[in-house]
Amino acid sequence: MALIVQKFGGTSVGSIERIQNVATIVEAEKNKGNRIVVVVSAMGKTTDQLVSLAGQLTGTPSKREMDMLLSTGEQVTISLLAMALQARGHQAISYTGWQAGIMTEAVPSNARIEDIQTEKIHSKLETEQIVIVAGFQGISADGEITTLGRGGSDTTAVALAAKLGADRCDIYTDVDGVYTSDPRVVGHARKLSTISYDEMLELANLGAGVLHPRAVEFAKNYHVELEVRSSMVADRGTMITEENAMEDQLIVKGIAFEKNVARITLFGLTEQSSGLGEIFSALALEQIDVDIIIHSQLEDGSMNLSFTVNSEDVEQATNLLVRKQEVLGFKEIEFEEGLAKVSAVGSGMISNPGVAAKIFTTLSGGGIPVKMVSTSEIKVSVIVSNDLMEKASNVLHDQFICG
Repeated sequence: MALIVQKFGGTSVGSIERIQNVATIVEAEKNKGNRIVVVVSAMGKTTDQLVSLAGQLTGTPSKREMDMLLSTGEQVTISLLAMALQARGHQAISYTGWQAGIMTEAVPSNARIEDIQTEKIHSKLETEQIVIVAGFQGISADGEITTLGRGGSDTTAVALAAKLGADRCDIYTDVDGVYTSDPRVVGHARKLSTISYDEMLELANLGAGVLHPRAVEFAKNYHVELEVRSSMVADRGTMITEENAMEDQLIVKGIAFEKNVARITLFGLTEQSSGLGEIFSALALEQIDVDIIIHSQLEDGSMNLSFTVNSEDVEQATNLLVRKQEVLGFKEIEFEEGLAKVSAVGSGMISNPGVAAKIFTTLSGGGIPVKMVSTSEIKVSVIVSNDLMEKASNVLHDQFICG
C-alpha cells in the first residue's frame, strides 16, 4: 500500500464541476489501495478577490490581517472536496494548515515551513481516511496564522510528502507536464518525460512557472519523487527525479525567460570607496533582490559595476544608491528598463564546453544583441531587450532542442 500526496492548484478546483473532477482523480488513486493525502489551493481567483476586498478598505493592510484573510480561501476548498468524497462513500476529513500541524516561521505573508507534526494525519491514514490539507498556510510557534507566499501550496505538498515519507507526490495543474519552453511563446516546445531536480530548480528560478523553486528545493533535499501532470486529462506527466531517462539526455533541457528586468550601472567606483559588500548590503536591507552582476576594472584604477533587479524595484534601488552616493563612492549612476532574461538550462552543459559559444553565435546570427551574461555549470542566461525576448527564446530552442 503506497502513500501518495496529491496537490491540486486553483484552476483545478475552480468550480464545483472541477472539484468533482478532482474527487474522481482522488477516488481512482484510493481504489488502487493507496493511502492518500490531498493538498489544495483556493478556488480559481479567490485569492485575488480577497486581496481586492482588502484594497477597498486600505492601501496598506497589515500583513498579519492579510494572512488571516487569505488563509480562508483554502478552507473553502478543503471542506467542499471532503464533502464531495464523502458523498461518494469515502471517509474523508479536511484540515487547515495549523490543524494539520504545519509549523512555520513567524513571518507574515512569506513564512517558511520549520516542521510538520504529522501524528494527526498518520492517525487518520491508519483508519483508511483520505486527509485533505489546506495548502499555502501554517501556524507560528506563538499561535499566529501564517501564509507561505507565492507557490505555497506546492511547497506544502512536497514538505508533507517528505515528512510523511510518501512514495510519490503528484502535482496536478492546468498543464500536462514540464515543457522544454512555454508553448504559448515557443511553438516547437515539447513535453519532457523526465527532468532532474537541478534542471527543474534552475528553470523554476529563471521564470518557468510550472513549479515554485521552494517546492523543487524541498523535493531535491528530501529526495521526494515528483510528477507534474494535468488534472484535466489522464496522460502521464513529467517525472522530476535525481536522474534523467535516456531519451531526455539533451544537452540543453529547456529555455526559460522572464520580462521586467532592469539594469543599474554605477560608474567610477574608487578603491577608497566602501566596497561592493556595502552596496549589496544596502540593497539587501531594503529587500531588493539582485541577479546578474558584472564588475569591470578600468585603466585608471576605478571600477564600473552593473547589476540587474526587477523593474518594480529599480526606482527604490536607484533612490537608495543616490542617497548613499558619498558613502559608496561612485561618480555616476544610470539605469535601463525594458529588458528580459533568456536562459538555456541543461545538465549536459557540464561535459559540453562549446554550449556558450553556440548560444552567442546563434543570438548574433538572429540579430539579437546581448547586454549581460550569467553562467553556472548547467545554465547560461543572457539579458536582451524585451522586444527580442520571444525571438531569442525561439532561436535558442530551435538550435538546441529541435535542431
